[in-house]
Amino acid sequence: MLKEHLRTYGVLTEEDLSELDGITYTKQLRKNDFFVREGEVSKEVGFVLSGQLRSFYYSSNGDEVTYCFRLPNSFVSAYASLITKSPSEENLQALSDVELTCISRENFYRLEENNANWMKFSKMVAQMEYMNLEKRIFLLQRESAEKRYADLLKNEPELLRLVSLDQLSSYLGVTPRHLSRIRGLVAK
Repeated sequence: MLKEHLRTYGVLTEEDLSELDGITYTKQLRKNDFFVREGEVSKEVGFVLSGQLRSFYYSSNGDEVTYCFRLPNSFVSAYASLITKSPSEENLQALSDVELTCISRENFYRLEENNANWMKFSKMVAQMEYMNLEKRIFLLQRESAEKRYADLLKNEPELLRLVSLDQLSSYLGVTPRHLSRIRGLVAK
């Protein structure tokens, strides 16, 4: 499944993909397990085969703030921690049983150092992640809660059935009560 997904980028050859043989491994997480905890250094990148994860941090008043969900066919890591080798400021938690294909930080960077195609691939993923993050920031800062919910319905409707109301409201930057009111208005 990972190699199939990687082929869709159109950058990696079959020879490039064969470099993954022997350096990737499967990891299983149970619901509520952590892939990375705040304060730990992220040491691997995962590719979600099945299940869902969320990225969250604690606000200054101790509330959990969900800012990202990872579904099948997506990459997951505490990227800032992975890059800087510093403690993570985020938590990556399984919302269901999760199966991942993982690669260690060292092996991934070795691929990049030794193969220009892997470097191109890595740059493409970083650019896409940046654009997604920028879009998310603009939605949160510029758009109304109703517009953010409409965007979720259009672009990520599966989240409505996969995550709790509390996590969804946190992701949208509203209270659960406000989200219920928005959902009621949309249903009319």
